[in-house]
Formats: sequence, C-alpha cells, structure tokens
Amino acid sequence: MSGIFLPFLSLYLFELVVTFIGFALGRYGDKYLGNLEKLWIIPNPHHWIWGALLIFLGGFGSTSFLGLTSICFGIGVFVSDLNDFLHLRFFGEEPPHQWKFWHIN
Repeated sequence: MSGIFLPFLSLYLFELVVTFIGFALGRYGDKYLGNLEKLWIIPNPHHWIWGALLIFLGGFGSTSFLGLTSICFGIGVFVSDLNDFLHLRFFGEEPPHQWKFWHIN
C-alpha cells in the first residue's frame, strides 16, 4: 500500500510547493512591479489575469504533470491578486495600500 501511496503524496507536496511559489511570485510582483505602469509600452494587465490564463491552459493538459503544475502555479498567482479580481481591475497601477505578504490584495 505505501508503495502506491508514496508517489501520490510526493506529487501532492510538490504541487503544494508550486502553488506557494506562484503566490509568493504574485505578491512580489504586486509589491515591486505593480506601480511601474509608466515603464510598459502597452497597458500591463493585473497578474490575476495571468493566473487565470495559466489555470485555463493547464486545464487542457490536466492529466499530465505539466498541466497540473500550470494549474497549481496559476492558482497561486490568481489568489495573490484576488482583491483586484473581485473589483474587476484589468489594467492600470495598483491603488496605494499597505503591503503585507499574507494579505490577499
């Protein structure tokens, strides 16, 4: 039994780490790249859009390792910018706010 269960447990833990990395990179982007709108030539979308795109594209390969990893990373990125999704902010600078790592903004 443990021989069958161990690969699933290690895959689960790996995807959990990938989700956290997506969240951490999303928070990093919110703090350090969210107010750099003037540097981009075209309007830069909020990063929840990139997370939703990764979830959507990963759904096509959800039975493969890469598809599942894309879904988990996309979930992390999406959740890190959940407030902007809930207020339907698509483009533009981040509104001024106090930055906290574990805060969903």
